Amino acid sequence: MSLNILLSNDDGYRSPGLQVLAAELSRWGRVTIVAPDRDRSGASNSLTLDAPIRAERLEPDFYRVAGTPTDCVHLAMTGLLEHEPDLVVAGINHGPNLGDDVVYSGTVAAATEGRFLGLPAIAVSIAAQEPRHLATAAAITGRLVTQLSSAPLAGNLILNVNVPDIPLDQVRGLLATRLGNRHKAEPVVPVIDPRGRRMYWVGAAGPEQDAGEGTDFHAIRLGYVSITPLHVDLTRHSAIAPLGQWLDALC
Repeated sequence: MSLNILLSNDDGYRSPGLQVLAAELSRWGRVTIVAPDRDRSGASNSLTLDAPIRAERLEPDFYRVAGTPTDCVHLAMTGLLEHEPDLVVAGINHGPNLGDDVVYSGTVAAATEGRFLGLPAIAVSIAAQEPRHLATAAAITGRLVTQLSSAPLAGNLILNVNVPDIPLDQVRGLLATRLGNRHKAEPVVPVIDPRGRRMYWVGAAGPEQDAGEGTDFHAIRLGYVSITPLHVDLTRHSAIAPLGQWLDALC
């Protein structure tokens, strides 16, 4: 098996998680890194449309991009690269992407863009802001890449993978999970700039709310790898007919 793997992230091209994952995935083929030139955490699915995007080639298969994670994957798959990737991997993100986090995550967005453009995609995060066991997340990702290449999943899914920050031999297993959710975010933090003007830092994410058995939060808490299938088609198909009836009342 020899794959062309497109690797991106949202922590930036210098992130240790990116480097560890690139080394691991190189065992399965050619890895091309196209990553942001700085930390773009929380960029979600933003795409730069009001300015050109600058990409600098640092090595034959390594580019840094002055843009978002979505920009990186979009650029790579629509003209930057001379070869066609077989799949997209985003990560390893420093810090978890659990529950509501996926709405804001640039890591998940990079994988989503790969899926939008027709490729299998995996988003990988480790549940620590300063992780000690990146090799665990890299090894788990390698196993998933192998499985995905031999047994593809449905075309409208991406895998959101969260790995506990523990040694590989202490991981209890891999669980298919659903997204939990958090309580409301903490209040913004006001600060005053040197000219006396008020500014705000976004507050911390809220604590776990729906985090029971079957959720991604629960799996990580027990020492399992959480693997959540995310549906790229956002349509709530079961609501179309009731919505039609609701709209009929307007006529």
